[in-house]
Amino acid sequence: MVILAIGGVGRPVRALDPGENETWVTVDQFERVLDTVAGRDDVGLTFDDGNVSDVEIALPRLVERDLTAEFFPLAGRIGQRGFVDADDLRSLSDAGMSIGSHGWEHRDWRRLDGRHARRELEAAPKLLADLSGKPVRAFAPPFGAYDRRVLSRLRRSGATRVYTNEGGAVPRDSWLRPRTEVRHDVDQEWIDSVLGERDGLYRRAGRMMARVARLARF
Repeated sequence: MVILAIGGVGRPVRALDPGENETWVTVDQFERVLDTVAGRDDVGLTFDDGNVSDVEIALPRLVERDLTAEFFPLAGRIGQRGFVDADDLRSLSDAGMSIGSHGWEHRDWRRLDGRHARRELEAAPKLLADLSGKPVRAFAPPFGAYDRRVLSRLRRSGATRVYTNEGGAVPRDSWLRPRTEVRHDVDQEWIDSVLGERDGLYRRAGRMMARVARLARF
């Protein structure tokens, strides 16, 4: 299957971090993606950061099309301007959406010391679980950044799924799940190329080799 990663939808109501605008899409672009995905079981949808557009724009359009998705908020930004609050998390959960963890702050988990690792990988999912009312066992490292130590910490923390950003297809039962980012310039050609025919053997093999090589460096 192919897993898509979406940042925000529509007009941001807060100042975006540098480069963050690259992963925001218009409502029209978002609806095109959803219309292509609707009725299919070979495409997964995920949302990072916990932007308020997750609830105000994405949620009703997902429900309209009988789609579910996984949401990965930043625990440390819950309730801040432009981000979801506790009621929003409960609304997502009550609508059948899954809640995972994007950590506490938007920071590279490869560079965490022990204290910050506990905050990002233990305190963050605990808070999100308390607020959503359901266990949080899926993780999406910020920037898609990970190495062997990050994966080892996640396994010890009880992670059942870990999402990255390399793109390509992924087996349904995979623990480490590469995602394909939906970016600001998404158009019908991109949608058809990613969600039309499956990735060719060589492209899938190339991505797999890149992941193996990446881990081997650590």
